[in-house]
Amino acid sequence: MDTIAAVTLRPLRPLRIVLPGGSGQVGQALARHFTECGHQVTVLTRGPYTAPWLSVHWDGENAGPWTEYLEGADVCINLAGRNVNCRYDAARRQAIYDSRIRATRLLGRVIAGLAEPPRVWMNASAATIYSRALDDNGADLPLDEATGELGGDELTTSTAPSANRWLQRRGFAARVARDWEAAFFAAETVRTRKVVLRSAVVLGPVPGSAFAVLSHLVRLGLGGTQGNGRQFVSWIHETDYARAVEFLIAHEELDGPFNLAAPNPLPNREFMAALRWAWDVPNGLPAPSLAIKLGAIFLRTEPELVLQSCRAVPGRLLDAGFDFQFPQWPEAAEDLVRQWKNRE
Repeated sequence: MDTIAAVTLRPLRPLRIVLPGGSGQVGQALARHFTECGHQVTVLTRGPYTAPWLSVHWDGENAGPWTEYLEGADVCINLAGRNVNCRYDAARRQAIYDSRIRATRLLGRVIAGLAEPPRVWMNASAATIYSRALDDNGADLPLDEATGELGGDELTTSTAPSANRWLQRRGFAARVARDWEAAFFAAETVRTRKVVLRSAVVLGPVPGSAFAVLSHLVRLGLGGTQGNGRQFVSWIHETDYARAVEFLIAHEELDGPFNLAAPNPLPNREFMAALRWAWDVPNGLPAPSLAIKLGAIFLRTEPELVLQSCRAVPGRLLDAGFDFQFPQWPEAAEDLVRQWKNRE
């Protein structure tokens, strides 16, 4: 690997970076990283929000005073969208869908009308955009930006009385990501480079995160195999997520979709075993699929968040020379556990 290309480039001046929807875990990780690097960060948020960086109110649907922060900005990183950790009834699915599409279309209209638009616009997406692909033995095939087939075709608009019938069928996550990206690329922002961030599960040592939930199960002795354990987990350490975003900003020749996922996804059985090892918990009760589905009802979440298999790999990032600090899950888990313990 070209070691020069693998190093994230530092600009000669601080950048102005705007993060619509940046008050969640991923947004805070990016804001913290860029602030520590000396850049000026502005987070656009719907609700009250206290942070070391500037936060400005927006509703994600209408233009307002917040648009002036995009004028002359270097980077816009759109992370806006309702949290997917909920029960997927028709109303919540529609809210998940609408919150992403509307905010992206709004940003497209605003950026297109600016006198000095951001030089690069990054838009969140999800690695769940891909259809699952299996080999002749029924094992998951790795999916990169070139080989992965986009999913979502399982959903069809229905002529039944329910206008949201298509939201109640398989392929919801893929359809949301596909339409999200379509809205992004449809925006006529000819002076702005566009990058799509197809993110795997971003794992960070913060309360309320996926890592926190899984770690809580492990420490209670409930961190065994989930479902049949063969479903692949695509993940990325939040440090590498921030470094990859910085890398894509610095390399002006790069655009289009990028999988933000560690290069070594692994089956759930191995993923949970490594997490137990990191926490020094030798055993964990398994959770069969039926137990997860029943538990999800009481936890007001969606079982597919755990049971769905995703084996996305970062083909374009690796080809561009990005060097992961945490390419393997066992080492990443040890680092996250160490950081968590230091917080306690």
